[in-house]
Amino acid sequence: MRNNLRRPAVDPLTTVRNLGILAHVDAGKTTVTERILYLTGATHKRGEVHEGTTVTDFDSQERDRGITIFAAAVSCDWDGHRINLIDTPGHVDFSDEVERSLRVLDGAVAVFDAVAGVEPQSESVWRQADRHGVPRIAFVNKMDRAGADLDTAVASIRERLHTVPLVVHLPIGREDEFTGVVDLVRMRALVWHTGRDAFEEGPVPEPLADEARRRRRLLEESAAELHPAALEEFCEHSRVSDRTLAGALREVTRNGEGLVVLCGSAYRNRGIEPLLQAVVDLLPAPPDVPAVRGTLDGTPQERPADPAAPLAALVFKVHSTPTGRLTFVRVYSGTIRKGDTVLDAGAHRTERVARILRVQADRHAEVDSAVAGDIVALVGVKSSRTGATLCEPAAPLVLEPPTVAAPVVSVAVGARRSTDTDRLASALARLVEEDPSLAVGTDPETGQTVLSGMGELHLEVAVEKVRRAHAIDVGVGRPRVAYRETVVRGVTGLLYRHVKQDGGAGQFAHVVLDVEALESADDARTGGTGGNDGFAFGSTVTGGRVPQEYIRAVEAGCRDALAEGPLGGHPVTGLRVTLTDGATHAKDSSEMAFRAAGRFALREALRAAEMVLLEPVVEVTVTVPGEAVGGVLGDLAARRGRVTGSTTRAGGAVVTATVPLAELFGYASRLRSRTQGRGTFTTRAAGHAPVPAAVAAGILPR
Repeated sequence: MRNNLRRPAVDPLTTVRNLGILAHVDAGKTTVTERILYLTGATHKRGEVHEGTTVTDFDSQERDRGITIFAAAVSCDWDGHRINLIDTPGHVDFSDEVERSLRVLDGAVAVFDAVAGVEPQSESVWRQADRHGVPRIAFVNKMDRAGADLDTAVASIRERLHTVPLVVHLPIGREDEFTGVVDLVRMRALVWHTGRDAFEEGPVPEPLADEARRRRRLLEESAAELHPAALEEFCEHSRVSDRTLAGALREVTRNGEGLVVLCGSAYRNRGIEPLLQAVVDLLPAPPDVPAVRGTLDGTPQERPADPAAPLAALVFKVHSTPTGRLTFVRVYSGTIRKGDTVLDAGAHRTERVARILRVQADRHAEVDSAVAGDIVALVGVKSSRTGATLCEPAAPLVLEPPTVAAPVVSVAVGARRSTDTDRLASALARLVEEDPSLAVGTDPETGQTVLSGMGELHLEVAVEKVRRAHAIDVGVGRPRVAYRETVVRGVTGLLYRHVKQDGGAGQFAHVVLDVEALESADDARTGGTGGNDGFAFGSTVTGGRVPQEYIRAVEAGCRDALAEGPLGGHPVTGLRVTLTDGATHAKDSSEMAFRAAGRFALREALRAAEMVLLEPVVEVTVTVPGEAVGGVLGDLAARRGRVTGSTTRAGGAVVTATVPLAELFGYASRLRSRTQGRGTFTTRAAGHAPVPAAVAAGILPR
């Protein structure tokens, strides 16, 4: 008999996954992405990084260098779900690309090398994902490599990322004999035979049966510690059912209390199907994440992931192509259609959406509309920058933009032919529009154009992009780092009177400041504000001697003074200023007067204080053959490096050191020559440190 009962309608938003691939450079992110595209039918040939045939590394520089430089978005379908996937860079110089991607993602796959485990940039991208609250699952890749060990990799995840690994796979075979995994949730074997793309499902191999049962028991115990329903079932029956365990894994993944760990070899196409299924089963859909928050005239607002709600979309990437400008957006609420007029809420101007594209790296498929949860590219949006909010003109909203790190390295750039000067200025402006972590300015002393970025490779890629895309012969000066100045010993009770009378209303402001080094102490004791940007301001003025609006003006003036320090005109950081007293004039006092007083008072205080120059330092991880360790250690010492660790690994050594960024220019070629091309290194930012007096003497103006 025919069943006339209607099935409940499925919300299409629940079948969407917005996913990022995160990892250290060379852990295999791009290969994982390529295998996902191949298995889902989005591509018909497996792309290889070493052959330069990958979909996501489509830029000519990415193919030449063999690394991911630009975050690339692709879409594919799996098991009735649409996966919008962003392959992110792994090199520290391009961490801002990761930051902008994480801002719009609902989940991520963290890829780890089965030999190296958690590497420096793995930790960096992990912390970035923590800041954005992005749920993650882990994929331990390269299980077919010599020295691969899942347990060692998992131990490094536990120790270095401070999370609870929930291992759901047991490898079948080691290193070159790795052929599949035991799925510990459903207690089945998944085996990939050479020459075949699909796995073969079967019972757990008898030699692994006892070990599989032991690991399943450990998985149940770990899940019971994190999930109430699993704990209740474990206490009552001394085991956890497959269904309860799967539900527990889903919930602890989404609330971030645990990390589900899978394993495989992307290069050999082993382990990708279980990874895709885990993405669908464990990571959240757009309706599962909290409603996006924004502001309307300073008032907090929320917009749900509902196609019928007013439009709210965030621009997270801008890309110029030979055929026009692509504006990448994540639609958080509402629907955007081809031909719509939308409002750039921050710039207070309207833009017209000419076309909407579903992106496949450098290829595109046009669609008529995009709804809440979609990641698409818009054509026709001419002026909106990265971080802009596009919304319905009748319902404006401003979403929080992605944070942009301050540049740390600069080079002077110029066109070798005078006829290219104007074209170079236009090309640099477009470059900064695409990558907000780059900055262009003019050196006030030399008049040279200065390009600033996150590292030597970042600037090298940017300059090469100008050369290739615009056919401009660009000359580049020696890289320079972004120094800072800070207070070692401050001053107390510095009095400054700002009095100006030039006819008409005058200016009068009287302030007394205490200036000291900003430690990690609690600013609340002085009612301090700030601190995250290396500056805290507080006031202990009582009795209304300085009105509140004038106190805010003094703070604004102090912030103005931070732009140039007394040592060499570098920005000042690590400073706490306390306004302890002041006086006003009935007629001549104003916010402008107190802002000027704050600016001049702090400048005077900094000249009286003991200051020190700070330089950016990086943590360097160098992997070298055993016989080259001595020479590498000596070279690091000559570069003012401080070795913090050294471990032996498979016939070589891994040395970790903290080195001033200024000393690392040209290190790549030096390391290659010392190790006959076998040495590699990676870096990650480690803040700023004082410059030794002897070195500072050669940096500061005489």
